[in-house]
Amino acid sequence: MPPTNIHRRAFLQKLGAIGVAGALSPLLAAQTLPAQMPRKELSTLLHKLLITDDPKLYDFATEAYATCVLGKLKPPDPPLVHAWIVPGGGYYAQWLWDTMFVVDLLALLPGQEETIRGVFQNYWDFQQRWNGAKPAFMHGMVANFMAPFDAPDVRPGKQWRTLPAYSQAPLLAWGMERVYTRNGDKALLRAGLAPLESFHDWYWRERDVTDVGLVGVGDYSGDAPHARYETYDREVDLDDLKMTPHPGRPPGPDNGAWYGDILIPANTAYLLLSELALARMAEIVGDSALASRRRAHYTEGAEAMRQHMWSQSQGCFLAVQRDTLKQIPTATVGGFMPLMAHVPSAAQAATMAATLAQRAWATPLPIPTVARTSAQFSSSEFWRGDVWPAPNYQVATGLAGYEQRTASARIADLTVANALRNGISEHYDSLTGAPLGVRGLGMSATALTMLLDGLTSRYSLRVRKP
Repeated sequence: MPPTNIHRRAFLQKLGAIGVAGALSPLLAAQTLPAQMPRKELSTLLHKLLITDDPKLYDFATEAYATCVLGKLKPPDPPLVHAWIVPGGGYYAQWLWDTMFVVDLLALLPGQEETIRGVFQNYWDFQQRWNGAKPAFMHGMVANFMAPFDAPDVRPGKQWRTLPAYSQAPLLAWGMERVYTRNGDKALLRAGLAPLESFHDWYWRERDVTDVGLVGVGDYSGDAPHARYETYDREVDLDDLKMTPHPGRPPGPDNGAWYGDILIPANTAYLLLSELALARMAEIVGDSALASRRRAHYTEGAEAMRQHMWSQSQGCFLAVQRDTLKQIPTATVGGFMPLMAHVPSAAQAATMAATLAQRAWATPLPIPTVARTSAQFSSSEFWRGDVWPAPNYQVATGLAGYEQRTASARIADLTVANALRNGISEHYDSLTGAPLGVRGLGMSATALTMLLDGLTSRYSLRVRKP
């Protein structure tokens, strides 16, 4: 790991130094990879790592890596003592779920193990700072974002005890496993398994407050809009969210109105997906007891989702009221995330694929974040009818896992085609495909990940095997 007192410019030069395997050409073996690599050199590297017959896909990969991956690396900036990853635009901090999609792609580049270990260590360092400042029931949380102390006032890093006092979609374990499948770095697993289990335990303890196996959102400041930031912040099934004290704890100063009264399919599915990843990583390092504990959580949560959240009439999973388990009838794109965690039965997955082919969801650019038949639908509004590449990637991946290849490829092909035509952007208009928000947002490089994972049928770009 880089020392904490390293000169920032010198560290930036060292950040991406690579040692290329002998299977690659002598040109690559002699290369170094600074964080801001000249496009020509980056293109040469990607031609050695990837294979396609379509030159425009090499150009697309070069743009994605230059803008969304390497272009988002930052040198240490206290309290972040390791390299960190910024999403882009005004999002100046290291976020939780955004970063996982970026390190997944970074891990394809040779010699990035140490950089990626540092990125994850930033989370574990935050967790330790948080544990030292908070009561025991709060221990284990990893925040929505971690800002440097010199960050702009909109997200002041020095206020980390109070902002953000909430987390985010729990994809850390999934992201770590993705990195491991790319580069085989067991040191990353050994450093991360204990803090990951602590994070998962915090999530179940503080977001599954009725112990039913389903998680909601919350915020230790009691701010409902901030609680929504733990997931797709403006999604319509949280419009009636109310913050309450923990229903299972006595009243008092350690039980504020910090807990949302709606349980959601997206974050529950993400946590279950990460439980499976954590269990598999535990088995890799020989910790069968940890693996068993995590699989038990997965089994309970998956059964609870099928029992309480599945809607045959809506063709997907729905949010439910925490205290009654009554379903909230408005479906969102989050209702399809259980596919990736392999929660639905085969019959349910087939129903979900058929649902996505219907007019309500099959917009010219799928998948709208709410069905266009919903009264709340607006094709360009943040999580209220727009389209985001990362959820599209996750749903397409989930469908492919159930052998729903046609449905998966349709989503992936249209997402990639739109990114090739309109560039990589934060989100898009679901009716016109027009780019919206931050250009080159890091996690929107999942349009490239769709290609590399073989989800498309119209396009072919693959990782060259050593």
